Amino acid sequence: MNLKMPPEWAEHQRMFMEWPVPDDVWLANIGLAREAFAAVARAIARFEPVTMIVNPGEEAEAGALCGSSVDILTIPHDDCWVRDNGCTVVVREEGASLQGIHWRFNAWGGKYPNQSLDAQVASFMCSNLGIPEYIASIVLEGGSIHTNGRDTLLTTAECLLNINRNPKWSREKLSSYLCTMLGVSRVVYLPFGLAGDETDGHVDNIACFLDEDTVLLPYTDDPADRNYERIQAARQTVRDAGFTIRDIVQPPLTLEDGQPLTLSYVNFVFVNRGIIMPGFGGDLSAYDAQAKAQLSSYFPDREVVQVMTRDIIRGGGNIHCITQQVPALPISSAKGSCIK
Repeated sequence: MNLKMPPEWAEHQRMFMEWPVPDDVWLANIGLAREAFAAVARAIARFEPVTMIVNPGEEAEAGALCGSSVDILTIPHDDCWVRDNGCTVVVREEGASLQGIHWRFNAWGGKYPNQSLDAQVASFMCSNLGIPEYIASIVLEGGSIHTNGRDTLLTTAECLLNINRNPKWSREKLSSYLCTMLGVSRVVYLPFGLAGDETDGHVDNIACFLDEDTVLLPYTDDPADRNYERIQAARQTVRDAGFTIRDIVQPPLTLEDGQPLTLSYVNFVFVNRGIIMPGFGGDLSAYDAQAKAQLSSYFPDREVVQVMTRDIIRGGGNIHCITQQVPALPISSAKGSCIK
């Protein structure tokens, strides 16, 4: 098929987001969630165009909170995690044109009943962008994959090989299909994502590429941390795959109403000449500052902007989960700019 998924640090023409929908996830926190989504949208809009997908009738509220720098697009949807229910935009190399991959969406292994509208979001995105749509054969969420843009796709076995996604597909068959669809030659499976991640361990909470040869991973020195062994297993897998590791601090276990929050500073998004990363505030402010300093040291040529997202993480995701980039053409040969 001669398709290629560009790395996320390559130039973007636009970023898509989705407006939060009142449901049993947000409950009384829907207002706070929408304010936090709008804050992320405004931060991204400083660097590149942003399109906010909203449900019919909510255009005015979204426009008022996001401001005039964010475009509003009306598309019916059930939820707000566009990384997962939206299309993955890839490049058709022979013509340097774009194509949208419409992965099959089953609400993270059938965890939520309302998914019929979300399953169509990718089609609407392709139509809005004026690009061909390819309906994939597998269930997959965009937050479960990350590419270095050269030869490797990074994912987790906990999610991608889960029987609630593609039970009839073997690891070998699935890997071959992904290599064909995304233009890589190998798929590296981390054993697990972070503990408590209701996506069944999406990779975008535990690891991401910083450039073609470097993977960012969280660290903790506390063996009692529920993520300690998971992170150690990820680090060993990344080393065995031949990549350099860069560290970012892992926040300690944090409870809200007795329930643990799945916190991660890895869940950031590259934007043109910048990075938009999460912060959690309160008693985690020192961790926020440390994580921002670490990312800034790896990318001195990018402006690192931290947005407080505790009101987003209540819904189960973070900045990378609520965004989906559209590559700019032509795709540069940029190899990233992470300091070695």
